[in-house]
Amino acid sequence: MAGGYQDVGMTGEFLPAGDSPGPGAEPELRASHADRDRVVEVLRVAAGDGLLTAAELDERLEIALSARTRSELGALTADLPQSGIQLQAKDLVRIDQRFGDVTRTGRWVVPRRMEIRLTAGDVKLDFTEAVITQGTLHIDVDLGIGGDLTLVTRPGIVVDTDGLSGRLGDVKVRDVTDPHTPVILHVELAGRVRGGGVVARLPQRTFWQWLLRKPRPYR
Repeated sequence: MAGGYQDVGMTGEFLPAGDSPGPGAEPELRASHADRDRVVEVLRVAAGDGLLTAAELDERLEIALSARTRSELGALTADLPQSGIQLQAKDLVRIDQRFGDVTRTGRWVVPRRMEIRLTAGDVKLDFTEAVITQGTLHIDVDLGIGGDLTLVTRPGIVVDTDGLSGRLGDVKVRDVTDPHTPVILHVELAGRVRGGGVVARLPQRTFWQWLLRKPRPYR
């Protein structure tokens, strides 16, 4: 031991001597990428609700992205209201629509699974500000004539359409994969496209937003 630090084992990492867990103590649980992503989402939601200032958000995001243990992450949300951070994702959301439109936008909580049945109407799922609490969303679709599903994504969201089959319909997915952006959500599409269509794209800017060079909403 040198300089007040001690070796913690085969990992080659060192902890301050005062932080040693001691004989018989439970070891610290390491934080995964998914753990960090969930805390980052909680902090962004809290800032949107006015619970954190911009400076506090920046400071906590920096700590969250470099945190090594779950206890470090837990400290970042310990002073936030539990009702604001314990958002529960539903196991299943069903949308069965004919001759009408359905939209999910703003800070909606992404469920674990969705079943979408659509004829002569549109369903738009906007993930730009969505609250993501798990890593995968499975969507089972049955799109009839005139039934269109639009996914508005952002970097970090990957859309997989390999499970789709059908005819007389279009499937258009724009690959926005950024090797420097961690994946926060896999959207897995499966089912039938029978005259409808699927589009996955980034949010569009208005003419004036483009003219003024304003950034896209996800930034």
